[in-house]
Amino acid sequence: MANALNTITVDGVTYNAAAYEASNPKETKANDDLDRNAFLQLLVTQLQNQDPLAPQDNGEYIAQLAQFSSLEQMTNVSKGLEDLGKVVGNIDTSVLVGQLSGMIGKNIDWMETINEADAEGNPISHNEKMTGVVSGVSIVEGTPSIVVEKDGTKYQVDISNVAHVYEAAPEETPEAPQTEPA
Repeated sequence: MANALNTITVDGVTYNAAAYEASNPKETKANDDLDRNAFLQLLVTQLQNQDPLAPQDNGEYIAQLAQFSSLEQMTNVSKGLEDLGKVVGNIDTSVLVGQLSGMIGKNIDWMETINEADAEGNPISHNEKMTGVVSGVSIVEGTPSIVVEKDGTKYQVDISNVAHVYEAAPEETPEAPQTEPA
């Protein structure tokens, strides 16, 4: 019979503590970096294990705390810069999508890489100039591109492959019959 000291209750179910810990190993993280918790643990351990007859100089503790504070600030600045980089990237993408949206309905020329096989089955590729009408803008894996329609087929065109953007030629419309005033 298990007593309360060697059991653990998880989500309303009671388990034998040893069996539960064996079946659910704790996650361990790599000790490649010393974080602030590790630094504080080292400081507390150092305080607990110092010789009471020859205590460490207070200046050393102050220097260690200053180093800790400096480390904490550098960590915060680094995280802030990462977040800022993401924001700037999102703004750049939004501005680019806005600019690309202005191309909808316009004709473009772009270079398309065609991958084929020669008579012996060896892969060959060549670039071919293509022309089509921009029908939309797309973002794939964070990268904006344009959707171009040519002869009923839609192509996803990377903006670096666009060679020329121009207005579509106006379609000729038959003249309306002239009516004479009565």
